[in-house]
Amino acid sequence: MSFICSVYIPEAIVMASDSRQSIVITSKDKDGKENPPIQTTSSDSVNKTFLLEEQGVGISFAGDTLLGGIATESHIKRFLEEKVVKTDDVVTIADKILDYFKANFPEANTNIHVCGFKKEGKSSVPYAFALHVAGGTKERKNLKPNKKDFDYGVMWSGEGDIIARLLVAPLPKPSGSGEVIPPVPVVYAAMTPQDAVDFAIYLTRTTAETMRFQARPKTVGGSIDVLLLTPEEARWVQKKTIQGQITNG
Repeated sequence: MSFICSVYIPEAIVMASDSRQSIVITSKDKDGKENPPIQTTSSDSVNKTFLLEEQGVGISFAGDTLLGGIATESHIKRFLEEKVVKTDDVVTIADKILDYFKANFPEANTNIHVCGFKKEGKSSVPYAFALHVAGGTKERKNLKPNKKDFDYGVMWSGEGDIIARLLVAPLPKPSGSGEVIPPVPVVYAAMTPQDAVDFAIYLTRTTAETMRFQARPKTVGGSIDVLLLTPEEARWVQKKTIQGQITNG
């Protein structure tokens, strides 16, 4: 699994992801009986967020690690190479990537975020899409229920239970009366781009660090990649790189 999040505020969209890849190993004993599956970490250097520089669009994924025996990251890269053209925008890219994965891996339990700004008349309009491959769904998250006014907030996919408890779940009152205290709101509309970057890192790091101490598989970890999207620019705030080992002598 993974953890990805996209924070959408008035000035920007910030996308973040961890770098851990977990796989489940299955085997049989000499009599052909299935052994208990083993979940293990295969990498802490997987790319789960991608920047399409020409289109100013970001893509993140979480969910199934291997599709057809090949890492999901490789399928994303192939999609970008084969299907995306210069004239695409955030809307057409969201449609294309859902169609691509639905056609090739229709049962994939894979969540995809597609975010960016699209020029409509004189305005740069923000789009934050949440896609699910197996369900064949595409939902625009940054609109209010009336589907006209912009909404501000955060969407996450993958191992989201920890953050849901922190931000969404109500707390029982100490009196034991059965009453609950509603969650304290986060005012996303008042966030600056720097706040959104800090918040995205906080969500990802908190998920990984909480898992570290819980008796559960450590499926979120590694470095955190952070992408900033605004009407003026699309750029990495922080991004891991491939490095060699320096040895003495």
